[in-house]
Parts: sequence; structure tokens; C-alpha cells
Amino acid sequence: MIRRFGRPGLLGLAARTAVVAGTATAVSGGMQRHQQEKAQNQYEQQQYEASQQQAQIDAAAQAAAAQYAAPAAPPAPAGGLDLVGELQKLASLKDAGVLSDAEFAAAKAKLLG
Repeated sequence: MIRRFGRPGLLGLAARTAVVAGTATAVSGGMQRHQQEKAQNQYEQQQYEASQQQAQIDAAAQAAAAQYAAPAAPPAPAGGLDLVGELQKLASLKDAGVLSDAEFAAAKAKLLG
């Protein structure tokens, strides 16, 4: 048999093409897998950060709701106008005859005490 030198034959060319295509497919598949894993990890990291941020927002909202939901203490008489107004009401009730001197004195002591 005579061996030819130079260009490969049809079978050699097909074999070389198959090897190159197979190698390119393997490398490409590996790169795609790596990119998908990287994208998946990045997505999971973003989801984790979003859930942490949402948890902080929920905690702040609950704290604000608890602050506003607490019953407000009734305002203590702050002297001045409220006390004077109450004493005037008592005096008018005493003048009208609704309160006796003893009842007026007891109510007045309660307000001032």
C-alpha cells in the first residue's frame, strides 16, 4: 500500500473535525455549567439579603406598631388652667346649692392634694 503525505484523507479530516467539535462541546458545557452555578449562587445571595432586609423592616414595623398601640396614659392635671377650671366648677356648684360647705372642702382638698 502506498502512503500519501500531505493533506489528510477524508477519514482523517472527519476524525479531526469530530475531536475538535467534541473538545469544544465539552469546554463549552463546562463553562456554561460554571456560569449557571455562579448565577445561581448570586441569586441565592440576593434572596438572602432581601429576606434579611425584609426581616429588619418587619421588626421596625412591629416596634412602631407596638409603640403606637400602647395605651396612652391619661394626662395628669398640669395645674394652671385645669385646676383653676375645676375649682371654678366646684365653686359654682357650691353657689348653686348642689354642694355643701363640707363637700366643697373635701373636693377642693382632693384637687389640691
